[in-house]
Amino acid sequence: MNIRVLQHDDVDQLREMTALFGRAFDDPEHYDHHKPTTEYLSGLLRNPMFVAISASDGGCVVGGLAGYILPKFEQARSELYIYDLAVDEAFRRSGVATRLMEAARVVARERGAWVLYVQNDPDDEPVVALYTKLGTREDVLHFDIPPVAPAD
Repeated sequence: MNIRVLQHDDVDQLREMTALFGRAFDDPEHYDHHKPTTEYLSGLLRNPMFVAISASDGGCVVGGLAGYILPKFEQARSELYIYDLAVDEAFRRSGVATRLMEAARVVARERGAWVLYVQNDPDDEPVVALYTKLGTREDVLHFDIPPVAPAD
């Protein structure tokens, strides 16, 4: 198993990760349609505020983690928000997600983050167990609020 932080020229691996997310989350609408250009993805991978970590086996991406470094205003520090983490069904329960999170913890430290945080559905027991093993649980609510055009 090869775990690595993706660099600007790892666009193909990022695309494989995106396809994996679409399958794992059963959400092809968001992951398989309107694919960004190579230039866009390469620029994203160059951005130190974006984190992408892949897990590969035999040259195939079998797991991935994507996140964002979020600078804070109340103190001179940042947080790493884990946006997506998925493992191919055939490789689940084999430590891949834990290894991805361990790599993310190193990246967080290197990029000045004081904490990592992640949201999860409370009914996904294996994932809740993983995150409970790694950190402190906080029960919060999540709201999706759509943007609107400014009022005239």
